[in-house]
Amino acid sequence: MTDHQWDLLKKTIKGEVSDPLPIAFIIDSPWLPNWYGVKILDYFSSDELWLKANLKAITDFPDVMFLPGFWSEFGMCTEPSAFGARGTFPPNEFPFAHKVIRSADDVDELPTPDPRIDGLLPFMLNRLKLAQPKIEAAGHKIRFAVARGPLNIASYLMGSTEFLTMMMMQPDKAELLIRKITDYLKEWLHLQMETFPTIDGIFLLDDIIGFMGAEQFRQFGLPYFKELFDANVSVRFLHNDAPCRESAPFLPEMGVNLFNMGFEVSLNELRQLTRNKVALVGNLPPRDVLASGTPEVVAAKTRELVGSLKDKSMVIMSCGGGMPPGVSTENIKSFLEAVRKH
Repeated sequence: MTDHQWDLLKKTIKGEVSDPLPIAFIIDSPWLPNWYGVKILDYFSSDELWLKANLKAITDFPDVMFLPGFWSEFGMCTEPSAFGARGTFPPNEFPFAHKVIRSADDVDELPTPDPRIDGLLPFMLNRLKLAQPKIEAAGHKIRFAVARGPLNIASYLMGSTEFLTMMMMQPDKAELLIRKITDYLKEWLHLQMETFPTIDGIFLLDDIIGFMGAEQFRQFGLPYFKELFDANVSVRFLHNDAPCRESAPFLPEMGVNLFNMGFEVSLNELRQLTRNKVALVGNLPPRDVLASGTPEVVAAKTRELVGSLKDKSMVIMSCGGGMPPGVSTENIKSFLEAVRKH
């Protein structure tokens, strides 16, 4: 992100209203490689193609804040790889991580990884270090320390159903697993901030939050997310595009001040649920409108979304979730134009 974009993001979080409204998209491997014209595996395995794809996005859409910006990642295999999870990387499909925990007893033996040397994390960090001069030459800086959240990682390590069941049947084991992952994530976030002094934000992604009730989240989620967001940074950003009505009221207590949600909940309702204490990034349906709609449909739905806002402060226009596969340049331009003209 540029200095101007970063200042705009911080001003929006503080409640300042911009005209037109700011626009941002979360972009990563589900969208960027194929939009750029390469296979997903090429994007992961070539630092040059990864950098060129990101540079093309910021060049083609200079008025868009891309979050987190130059995201160095290997899909869902990224963080689980440090725990020894085997990753499968099809040529042009999303990668996935295989389970390493077969029973609750395995949690006791699970090591806490060292993000400096374990799994894919050294490759992620070194890619950014090598690309940093060109990123900064393009007028951008590395702004976020990024990670999937502890509940999400737990679900990759043992399976979503198995993890949620363990919360109910063996809560002590579930808390031990979350504790180990949280300790690892704190080290990983700190390493990123230590490596890049320009970082002034934390970005966590966790959809498992959406499958928990309020009391369950209070026990297994809230204290750990508070630890992870407890840092001296300006932006504390959470993504959860699963159902969020149960967890949204906890966002201020978690320390979150920027939130990207699923499209099922309106921005007006989320403003009430968060007591107007959290800036919101959304909330156009990503797949059925932004990816599958015509430019005319995208424009109409975007005008409808902006027109529905009862309060335009602390809102960044986007889709509900990350940029989905298949979104065309024409549809993005239609979205941008509709926001500008409204």
